[in-house]
Amino acid sequence: MASENVDSHNATVLRELEVGDLVEFPRSLYSHWGVYIGDGQIVHLTGGDGGSSNAFSFGSVFSVFVVQKACVKIEDFIKVTEGCKAIRNNGKDRVCRPLHPREIVRRAKEMVGEIDYNVLWYNCEHFAAFLRYDKSWSEQVDKAEEMANLGGALAVGVGTALGRFARTSKMKNN
Repeated sequence: MASENVDSHNATVLRELEVGDLVEFPRSLYSHWGVYIGDGQIVHLTGGDGGSSNAFSFGSVFSVFVVQKACVKIEDFIKVTEGCKAIRNNGKDRVCRPLHPREIVRRAKEMVGEIDYNVLWYNCEHFAAFLRYDKSWSEQVDKAEEMANLGGALAVGVGTALGRFARTSKMKNN
Protein backbone atom coordinates (compact mmCIF):
# COMPACT_ATOMS: atom_id res chain seq x y z
CA MET A 1 0.00 0.00 0.00
CA ALA A 2 2.79 2.44 0.91
CA SER A 3 4.60 1.62 -2.33
CA GLU A 4 1.43 2.36 -4.31
CA ASN A 5 1.20 5.74 -2.55
CA VAL A 6 4.83 6.56 -3.49
CA ASP A 7 4.32 5.34 -7.05
CA SER A 8 1.13 7.39 -7.44
CA HIS A 9 2.83 10.47 -5.98
CA ASN A 10 5.83 10.14 -8.32
CA ALA A 11 3.59 9.58 -11.35
CA THR A 12 1.81 12.85 -10.50
CA VAL A 13 5.10 14.71 -10.05
CA LEU A 14 6.38 13.36 -13.36
CA ARG A 15 3.24 14.51 -15.20
CA GLU A 16 3.64 18.02 -13.76
CA LEU A 17 7.38 18.43 -14.45
CA GLU A 18 8.53 20.88 -17.09
CA VAL A 19 11.86 20.71 -18.90
CA GLY A 20 14.52 22.36 -16.77
CA ASP A 21 12.80 21.80 -13.41
CA LEU A 22 14.94 20.83 -10.46
CA VAL A 23 13.86 17.60 -8.83
CA GLU A 24 14.68 16.75 -5.23
CA PHE A 25 14.77 13.11 -4.15
CA PRO A 26 14.71 13.03 -0.32
CA ARG A 27 16.83 10.25 1.16
CA SER A 28 17.38 9.43 4.83
CA LEU A 29 20.21 11.89 5.61
CA TYR A 30 20.24 14.13 2.57
CA SER A 31 18.41 14.85 -0.67
CA HIS A 32 19.63 13.77 -4.08
CA TRP A 33 19.05 16.28 -6.92
CA GLY A 34 18.59 16.14 -10.65
CA VAL A 35 17.16 18.15 -13.53
CA TYR A 36 14.21 17.06 -15.62
CA ILE A 37 15.12 17.11 -19.33
CA GLY A 38 11.87 15.75 -20.78
CA ASP A 39 10.59 12.35 -21.93
CA GLY A 40 10.62 11.00 -18.37
CA GLN A 41 14.39 11.57 -18.08
CA ILE A 42 16.49 13.09 -15.29
CA VAL A 43 20.09 14.19 -15.60
CA HIS A 44 21.96 13.86 -12.32
CA LEU A 45 25.38 13.51 -10.76
CA THR A 46 25.78 10.05 -9.29
CA GLY A 47 28.41 7.78 -7.76
CA GLY A 48 31.71 7.38 -9.55
CA ASP A 49 31.04 3.68 -10.01
CA GLY A 50 27.89 4.52 -11.94
CA GLY A 51 25.91 3.04 -9.10
CA SER A 52 24.26 4.64 -6.14
CA SER A 53 23.47 8.32 -6.01
CA ASN A 54 24.26 8.20 -2.29
CA ALA A 55 26.89 10.85 -1.57
CA PHE A 56 27.93 8.94 1.53
CA SER A 57 28.71 5.72 -0.31
CA PHE A 58 32.03 7.05 -1.57
CA GLY A 59 33.98 6.03 1.53
CA SER A 60 34.95 7.35 4.92
CA VAL A 61 33.75 10.57 6.46
CA PHE A 62 37.20 12.04 5.71
CA SER A 63 36.52 11.70 1.98
CA VAL A 64 34.29 14.79 2.16
CA PHE A 65 37.48 16.85 1.89
CA VAL A 66 38.73 15.03 -1.22
CA VAL A 67 37.73 15.64 -4.83
CA GLN A 68 36.54 12.34 -6.29
CA LYS A 69 35.18 11.21 -9.62
CA ALA A 70 31.46 10.91 -10.22
CA CYS A 71 29.28 10.39 -13.24
CA VAL A 72 26.70 12.63 -14.91
CA LYS A 73 23.99 10.33 -16.16
CA ILE A 74 20.67 10.61 -17.93
CA GLU A 75 18.28 8.09 -16.41
CA ASP A 76 14.62 7.29 -16.12
CA PHE A 77 12.86 9.45 -13.51
CA ILE A 78 11.34 6.44 -11.74
CA LYS A 79 14.73 4.70 -11.45
CA VAL A 80 16.26 7.79 -9.83
CA THR A 81 13.45 8.05 -7.24
CA GLU A 82 14.70 4.82 -5.60
CA GLY A 83 11.31 4.53 -3.88
CA CYS A 84 11.26 8.01 -2.33
CA LYS A 85 8.67 10.72 -2.97
CA ALA A 86 10.22 13.08 -5.51
CA ILE A 87 9.63 16.82 -5.22
CA ARG A 88 9.65 19.47 -7.95
CA ASN A 89 11.81 22.06 -6.21
CA ASN A 90 12.61 25.27 -8.06
CA GLY A 91 12.91 27.15 -4.77
CA LYS A 92 16.16 28.79 -5.82
CA ASP A 93 14.13 30.70 -8.44
CA ARG A 94 13.40 33.17 -5.65
CA VAL A 95 17.00 34.43 -5.88
CA CYS A 96 18.31 33.08 -9.19
CA ARG A 97 16.98 33.45 -12.72
CA PRO A 98 16.71 30.11 -14.54
CA LEU A 99 18.26 29.64 -17.95
CA HIS A 100 16.03 28.84 -20.93
CA PRO A 101 14.95 25.16 -20.84
CA ARG A 102 16.68 24.40 -24.19
CA GLU A 103 19.94 25.78 -22.76
CA ILE A 104 19.56 23.67 -19.62
CA VAL A 105 19.09 20.50 -21.70
CA ARG A 106 21.99 21.37 -24.01
CA ARG A 107 24.33 21.93 -21.06
CA ALA A 108 23.11 18.77 -19.34
CA LYS A 109 23.78 16.58 -22.37
CA GLU A 110 27.24 18.09 -22.84
CA MET A 111 28.19 17.18 -19.28
CA VAL A 112 27.28 13.47 -19.47
CA GLY A 113 30.25 11.40 -18.37
CA GLU A 114 32.83 11.49 -15.62
CA ILE A 115 33.39 14.75 -13.71
CA ASP A 116 34.81 15.86 -10.36
CA TYR A 117 32.67 15.50 -7.25
CA ASN A 118 32.96 16.71 -3.67
CA VAL A 119 30.16 16.51 -1.14
CA LEU A 120 30.96 20.01 0.18
CA TRP A 121 32.02 21.92 -2.94
CA TYR A 122 30.40 20.18 -5.91
CA ASN A 123 27.70 17.66 -5.15
CA CYS A 124 24.51 16.67 -6.99
CA GLU A 125 22.65 19.77 -5.75
CA HIS A 126 25.49 22.08 -6.86
CA PHE A 127 25.40 20.32 -10.24
CA ALA A 128 21.63 20.64 -10.71
CA ALA A 129 21.68 24.31 -9.69
CA PHE A 130 24.56 24.95 -12.10
CA LEU A 131 22.53 23.50 -14.96
CA ARG A 132 19.40 25.53 -14.19
CA TYR A 133 20.96 28.82 -13.03
CA ASP A 134 24.60 28.77 -14.15
CA LYS A 135 25.42 28.99 -10.45
CA SER A 136 26.67 26.14 -8.23
CA TRP A 137 24.75 26.24 -5.00
CA SER A 138 23.77 23.68 -2.39
CA GLU A 139 21.34 24.75 0.31
CA GLN A 140 22.04 21.43 2.06
CA VAL A 141 25.69 22.42 2.44
CA ASP A 142 24.68 25.93 3.55
CA LYS A 143 22.44 24.43 6.26
CA ALA A 144 25.16 22.00 7.35
CA GLU A 145 27.62 24.90 7.65
CA GLU A 146 25.09 26.89 9.70
CA MET A 147 24.61 23.91 12.02
CA ALA A 148 28.38 23.45 12.35
CA ASN A 149 28.81 27.15 13.13
CA LEU A 150 25.97 27.00 15.66
CA GLY A 151 27.51 23.89 17.21
CA GLY A 152 30.90 25.61 17.37
CA ALA A 153 29.40 28.72 18.97
CA LEU A 154 27.51 26.55 21.43
CA ALA A 155 30.71 24.63 22.28
CA VAL A 156 32.59 27.90 22.86
CA GLY A 157 29.76 29.20 25.04
CA VAL A 158 29.61 26.01 27.09
CA GLY A 159 33.41 25.95 27.37
CA THR A 160 33.46 29.57 28.53
CA ALA A 161 30.72 28.94 31.08
CA LEU A 162 32.47 25.81 32.39
CA GLY A 163 35.75 27.72 32.60
CA ARG A 164 34.11 30.51 34.62
CA PHE A 165 32.39 27.96 36.84
CA ALA A 166 35.69 26.14 37.44
CA ARG A 167 37.49 29.41 38.28
CA THR A 168 34.69 30.50 40.60
CA SER A 169 34.64 27.11 42.33
CA LYS A 170 38.42 27.17 42.71
CA MET A 171 38.29 30.68 44.22
CA LYS A 172 35.58 29.63 46.70
CA ASN A 173 37.64 26.60 47.76
CA ASN A 174 40.78 28.70 48.40
